[in-house]
Amino acid sequence: MTIEEAQKTVDEWIKTVGVRYFNELTNMAMLTEEVGEVARIIARRYGEQSEKESDKTKDLGDEMADVLFVLICLANQTGIDLTTALQKNLDKKTKRDATRHLENTKLK
Repeated sequence: MTIEEAQKTVDEWIKTVGVRYFNELTNMAMLTEEVGEVARIIARRYGEQSEKESDKTKDLGDEMADVLFVLICLANQTGIDLTTALQKNLDKKTKRDATRHLENTKLK
């Protein structure tokens, strides 16, 4: 699925199953909540915190998909074409960081 297809699929899902988009502020709060759930899994599974028994069955991919879903909702309702936005962002990073990471001794 392309990013464009994902945006269309989410929009169709919202219109047929979800009834309507939550407002942008609600979706921003939901995005923050979902990112927190991803952070919790990462911190416990890959970081120094011990993983609680109840966290061991959490699906990191599913939680990341929740983040992506809400991000796509925000993009749709604010008129952002994520394909274009991502390409522009990669172009900016490529130009700005052309040698930065290659010259970073911490990355060697």
